[in-house]
Parts: sequence; C-alpha cells; structure tokens
Amino acid sequence: MPATVRDLEPKALWNHFADLNAVPRASKKEQQVIAFMKAFGEGLGLETQVLEAGNVLIRKPGTKGKEKLPTVALQSHLDMVHQKNNDTTFDFATEGIRMRVDGEWVKAEGTTLGADNGIGVATIMTILASTDIPHPPLEALFTIDEETGMTGAFALQANVLHAKYLLNLDTEEDNELTIGCAGGIDVTANGTYAQEAVKDGHTGRQLTVKGLHGGHSGTEIHLGRGNANKLMDRLLMRGEEFGLRVVSINGGGLRNAIPRESVAEVLLPNDKAEAYAKAVQELAATLKKEYATTDPDLAIELTDATMTGQAMSIADQGRFLRAAAACPNGIYRMSPDVDDLVQTSNNVARIELKDGRYQVQCLTRSSVESEKLDEANAIKAVFELIGAQVEFSGSYPGWTPQPGSDVVQLMKKIYKERFEEEPHVLACHAGLECGILGTHYSDMQLISFGPTIRGAHSPDERVQISSVQKFWGYLLETLEKIR
Repeated sequence: MPATVRDLEPKALWNHFADLNAVPRASKKEQQVIAFMKAFGEGLGLETQVLEAGNVLIRKPGTKGKEKLPTVALQSHLDMVHQKNNDTTFDFATEGIRMRVDGEWVKAEGTTLGADNGIGVATIMTILASTDIPHPPLEALFTIDEETGMTGAFALQANVLHAKYLLNLDTEEDNELTIGCAGGIDVTANGTYAQEAVKDGHTGRQLTVKGLHGGHSGTEIHLGRGNANKLMDRLLMRGEEFGLRVVSINGGGLRNAIPRESVAEVLLPNDKAEAYAKAVQELAATLKKEYATTDPDLAIELTDATMTGQAMSIADQGRFLRAAAACPNGIYRMSPDVDDLVQTSNNVARIELKDGRYQVQCLTRSSVESEKLDEANAIKAVFELIGAQVEFSGSYPGWTPQPGSDVVQLMKKIYKERFEEEPHVLACHAGLECGILGTHYSDMQLISFGPTIRGAHSPDERVQISSVQKFWGYLLETLEKIR
C-alpha cells in the first residue's frame, strides 16, 4: 500500500492535491491560494488572469487535431471549509493540511481534508500541466468563496468565458451526474437582552454537547443527524424548572456545516444543582437513544465552572430559548416531483450569546425560490416575535435541470459504456456554483460530477482513492469525445 498521498495513482493529480493542501485557503481569506494558482498558470506559460473578485482564469489551447473544437470550461472552487476537532491543535492560517492514507481513503488528522473542492482543483491543474492528454481548448476557472457566499461565482462577468460546455468538478458521489441544485439564503437574527447580577447562592456550570457527526448541511441534511444547537436548547429549557440561568452560549460554526458542538455557561441555585445534574443525565440518555443510529458518539457533559459574566434576565431567557426551540431545522419539504430529493431545508448553524447580545445564523436551502423565501420568512417571524432584527443576505439561485442537453447525453453514454451501468442523473440539495454561472451564461451547457467524498465540512472528511481513479479516467474520456 502506498505510504503517502504523493505515492497514490494518478501521481500527478495527488501531488497537485498535496501541493494545494500546503496552502491556507479559508473562504474569504484566499490571497495565498490565488497567488499560488496565478504562479502555477504563469509557470506553465499559459494565459493567466486574476479577475476582479479574485477568481483565477487559465486558458490552454486544444491539443493537436482538437484546436477548433468548442471550448470546454473546467471549474472548481479554491476555498475550503476550515473545521477542526476541539482537541486538535492546528493553525489553519499557517499550517498545511496533515493528510494520511487510511485503507481505501485519504483523510486529515483532526481537521477537514479539503477534498471539497481541492480534488477538483488538483484535477484541473493536472490537465493544464499535461503534455499528453488530448483535449479541446480549455478555460480553467478557479472561483473563490464558494463555501460562505459564492461571491466568486456572483462576480464573474458575462463576457469572460467563451466555452460551450462547463464541467463543474464539485460533487461527492462518483456514480452521479448532477444537472440541478438548490438555491440558498443566509438568515441572521441579532438581538439584545437584559442582564442581571445573580444573587449569592448560585454555582457555575459548563454544559457541553459534543461528539455529533455533523456534516454538509445540504447533501447530508436528509440523514437526520443531531444539531448541537437544537440539543443544547432542549437541555437549557429542561433546566428552567431548576432555576437555571444562562450566562453564555457558543454553538456551531459555519452556516453550511451541521453543528457538532455547543458549549453553554450557566448558573444554578446551590440547592438545585444536583437535581439538575441528574436531569441532564436522564435527558442525555434519552438523546443518546434518539440519535443512536446517526450520532453514536454523542456526549453531554456538565462540569464545574467559574462564571465571569452576568446572566440573562429570566424574561429574556424564556423568550430566547423558546424562539430557538421554534426555529425550523432540518427538512421542511421533500420534492413532490423528484424521488428522494430534499426540496427545502434549514440549518440552525450558529448560536452565539454573550454580554447582552445574541446572534443566530441559519442557512435556508430550496430548489424552489418561492419556498426558500417562505422558509426564511418563517424563521424571521420567530425571532421578530422576541424583538430581534433579522436580515437576509447571500441569496443565490438554484439550477434548473436540462436532462436532454448534449453534454448530459454524452456523459451518460460514456458512463454506461465504461462502467456497464447507468449513472444516477439527478438534482441535489447542495448549493452549486452552476446555478449562478448559468444566470451569466444562459446558452452554456453545464454538468457537475466528481469522486466519492464523505463527511465534507467536518473533520471526518475523506475521499475514496479508487473513486478518484474512476473519476479521472471518466473525465479524460469525456474530454477526448466531447464535440
């Protein structure tokens, strides 16, 4: 078995992935990776541009005999989700991802791997650097900030690309061809609350929810995994009958990641602290049964802590905890037209409450624009009822499927001949840049595909080695036969 990622086949692709993963590339902090890609393209002697928002475009002429074929755009995003386990010491701003080969998979040590969408980027780099791969004229588009707003895709001007086809290399099942996706909108509730100094006779505790599976809030929302923010809210509401007072809450992280952890600081009357501890044990046992299948490592801890802040007023605490409980989370509606497709959902991604202010961040997704806004307005209504200011931002459109397009028909044919089975042609619940790019280039034919990736947006992220090899061969044959 290969000892390192760089020893895997195809070596050129895995080595480009390793080089890329040595470069910090958090969303909205892509300066280093933009410079890396610019130097890469220029080093190959290819036409290379850094566009307005920081997108990088590299053009490569067609190989001999294919110079006059229609241009194909290959597209992936440069940024990655930076997430790590609480017990992992790692600085994303200065360190390269620490990768390892684990049987059939490549993983990272306690952090996200960056296969989403680094494998796509490395694949395009490999084709650009090649001297023996037949291909038509290429436009390699590397976008920025896909994970937290898709600002790179939004910023692309309508006259930049000249391609007839766009191959987006950013899906996570190697037997799927994605031809449609959900749109999304960020919903943010901000509010203030009265603080009170709690009388003597109270003891501080830290309540922790951890060990949840987490994952991608689009492609994995249908799996019913636990949301740390919602579970924390249940634990805090249970504490109200014991006189629990909330001092702070810090739960979740990025909008597109199902939250795995939440920590709250609370105060309890001395004479009721033990009773609440027992209630937490009982509720923890209940929650572990509820989530035994999806989140077998769920852990809930109540430990001693010294409080430094004031507590929420009893009235504001009651209102906030009930609003958080009422906020929709998970599947809102399944598609009535496409089997097994989540049509609309919401992820209660982040709750931060401290020093008199709170913020709740959600990501609402839907392949139906009107329903996306209906779900967002439902969330808005919940928090406006407790006096919060609710803002919508980062809205992006869905992508309408075109199953009869030339590129879809060609890639279906190649897949069936190559693997002796039909591919799954579908729309997905994740947000893909194709939805935005399609609004800029309405005549362009788009399709998205990629290798098998598990646990994207979490430290469990991993990419299947054999799947990368399958994906690579499939892409090369597509470039050979596309007209």
